[in-house]
Amino acid sequence: MIKKIGVVLLLSTLLVGCGGSKRAAKRKVSVRSSRAVEMPRSDRNTAPAETSRETEKAYEYAPFNKVEDYIEHFAPIAKEEMRLYKIPASITMAQAVLESGAGNGNLTKKANNHFGIKCHNWTGAVVYHDDDEKGECFRKYRDPKYSFRDHSLFLTGRSRYADLFDLDPDDYKGWAKGLRKAGYATDRKYPEKLIAIIERYAMYNYDAEVLGNKVKEYKPEPNDKVVLHTVKKGETLYSISRRYNLTVDELKKNNGLRDNTISIGQQLNVIPQYNGF
Repeated sequence: MIKKIGVVLLLSTLLVGCGGSKRAAKRKVSVRSSRAVEMPRSDRNTAPAETSRETEKAYEYAPFNKVEDYIEHFAPIAKEEMRLYKIPASITMAQAVLESGAGNGNLTKKANNHFGIKCHNWTGAVVYHDDDEKGECFRKYRDPKYSFRDHSLFLTGRSRYADLFDLDPDDYKGWAKGLRKAGYATDRKYPEKLIAIIERYAMYNYDAEVLGNKVKEYKPEPNDKVVLHTVKKGETLYSISRRYNLTVDELKKNNGLRDNTISIGQQLNVIPQYNGF
C-alpha cells in the first residue's frame, strides 16, 4: 500500500512539472513573437512614402571621395522627391552638394543633415554646430533619406516659397534665383553657385528624366574659376571656413597661407578642395 501511494505521488509530481514547463515555454515564445513584430513609433511616423528599388539602393550612406560619386549616389532620391513634391531634382542635388560639401561636411557626417536645416519647430534629435554663430542648433536624422524628405517638406510647407512652384518644373535658374529672393540663403552669390553646379554636372538631365523629356547628350566643360570672399572686419579664418563648408587647413591651402593671419579687404579663394564646381 505504501509503495502504491509513493508511485502515485511521484507520477503526480512529474505531471505537474511537465505542465508547468509547457506553460512557461508558451509564455516565453509569446513574448519573443510580440517583440519581433513591434515597430518603433519613430519608424511608423517619420518614414517617407513608398519608394522605388532604385531609390532604396541610394539610401545607404557612405563617405565620398568625389563630387560625382556623391551625386550618383543620391540623385535617385532627388528624382523621387521631384516626382512627389515638384521640386526640380537638379535644385535638390545642387543644394545638397553645396550645403553638405558633397557629403563630407562635418554637419553631414555627424547628423546626416545634407541641407543645413536648423532646429526651428523641430522636436526630433539635434546637434550643435558652429555656423553663422557658434553652437547653433541643427536637425539630426537617423538616415540621409529623412534629410532629403525634410528638405522637400521645408520648401513645400512655407508660404514664402510658394511662388517657386509656379515656375516650369525644369526652370532651375528661376528656382536658384527664387530661393535667394525668398530668403533661403544670405549669400548673394547663392544662385550663381547652384547654377554653376547644375551646369557643370549636367544635373538638368535629372529633371528631364523625371518629366520624360529628351536628355541632353553633352556636358559643359568644367569651370575652373574661383569664388572669392572679401574679408570683413571681425572675420577669422575659422568663421569664413564654416561659412563655406571648409576646414581652416583647406582654406589656408587654397590661398597659400602659412598661418592664420588675414587682413580686411583681402580676397580668399573659398571653393572647396574636393572639386572646383
